[in-house]
Amino acid sequence: MDRNEILSKVDHTLLGQAATWEDIKTICDDAIAYGTASVCIPPSFVERAKKYVGDKMAVCTVIGFPNGYNTTAVKEFETKDAIARGADEIDMVINIGDLKAGETDKVLNEIKTLKAACGNRILKVIIETCLLTEEEKITMCRLVTEAGADYIKTSTGFSTGGATFEDIALFAKHVGPNVKIKAAGGISSFDDAARFIELGASRLGTSRLVKIAKSGG
Repeated sequence: MDRNEILSKVDHTLLGQAATWEDIKTICDDAIAYGTASVCIPPSFVERAKKYVGDKMAVCTVIGFPNGYNTTAVKEFETKDAIARGADEIDMVINIGDLKAGETDKVLNEIKTLKAACGNRILKVIIETCLLTEEEKITMCRLVTEAGADYIKTSTGFSTGGATFEDIALFAKHVGPNVKIKAAGGISSFDDAARFIELGASRLGTSRLVKIAKSGG
């Protein structure tokens, strides 16, 4: 698998709290130059970024990020606001406490609510695998499938761990046929990226691959 093919599956990401508009413009420029799938940026930059990139790049943003414990009403508002400002793709964080409490109906209904708010735009569901048991990960594969979301995503990159090969293989085994997989968090080499894709991921959330490509590494 060549680098251009891998880069075409990357959500080129900058979600650090200290990110400035100049930083966002740089990753937008780099995403266009290297042909990534999208830029994934904080909600406050969506409107400016979409005006900046136009139709040359998809703009993705995050909802309920990074902890997921906002109310569903707040997440729904965030989603609608982001879309109104030009977001093409939405990455939401589930309420992990609800999942761990066995309140799967609440988790399911929240994902359904946000998918309805997205309409025909892509919804990715971040489940924060590093905080979950294997049983909880399998449960989330079922809920994401049932809710009609487009992707299940491993991680925010802001917790105790990121994507693992084992989690992607687990997802591939348990998600429905209409759900795709996004590996995110800690992807630091093209070799690892290729392995994630081989295991079933069709998106990769990372900033490092474009940096490696830019540096000639």
